[in-house]
Amino acid sequence: MKVGLMFASSIYTTAEDCAAVVEVAEEVGLESLWAVEHVFVPETITSPYPYTADGQLAGVADAVLCDPVVWLAFVAGISRTLRLATGIMILPQRHPAYVAKEWATLDRLSGGRAILGVGIGWLEEEMEALGIPFAERAARTDESIAAIRSLWAGTSTVDGRFYRWGAMISNPRPSQPGAVPIVVGGHAPAAARRAARVGDGFFWPGNLSGRIHVPGEEDKFVAALRIMREECDRLGRDPGEIEVTSGGYALTDELLDELEELGVARVVVPSPPVSKLRARLEPLAELVRSRG
Repeated sequence: MKVGLMFASSIYTTAEDCAAVVEVAEEVGLESLWAVEHVFVPETITSPYPYTADGQLAGVADAVLCDPVVWLAFVAGISRTLRLATGIMILPQRHPAYVAKEWATLDRLSGGRAILGVGIGWLEEEMEALGIPFAERAARTDESIAAIRSLWAGTSTVDGRFYRWGAMISNPRPSQPGAVPIVVGGHAPAAARRAARVGDGFFWPGNLSGRIHVPGEEDKFVAALRIMREECDRLGRDPGEIEVTSGGYALTDELLDELEELGVARVVVPSPPVSKLRARLEPLAELVRSRG
């Protein structure tokens, strides 16, 4: 089981904090750091947040939300082994040509450590303020993923509803064989199907209650995995090709057993404050190591 830290770019927001988390995370053997994204947020949010029971997300207006690509590029320069991921980047808000260029560059400069986690977004006010119709976000995401892969593969021609260009080339290309893995994140059945159709991975964020499974939540996770695998069967794709990442909180042997039985390859836990890095991460790493 691989272990990463989620929300990292909103917790370690100075150069000193980034250096501290890199030092401890690499020392204890964590696998990855995961950045989050909002380019800006409304002073008053009316969109329901999908990962809390009451649909509220407290404190986001005051949170420091570093740009994920810039943050990961900085971390790439001071780290050696950590994988560099987004959980997630709101893909329909960004032009795919820039995404392809940024992530190929990050992958090249980090020695092939990038993981592009994408989602369709939930904050309608943010998206509409950027001029992206909220109702188009899923279709834009699908088209954008195809366009990014086209640019990474070689000479790219795109003739879609939202993006169009003829015979374009984008260099550098990703360093990883097969390009940067694209992980589709989300809680809805459509996200599970999208992971099966176009993803190298599926990221289930979990619930921000403090446990991965709350009453009714376990069934949703199992259902999402079943939907993903059924879509793979429909497409003739091996579901084993899709790496499953799950959000988690208080990890125990029992929970890790359950996640492994479900086919989860990676669990990402909330990032502790700098003052508690070693106290939180050393026992976590030891728990995983003790399982062999």
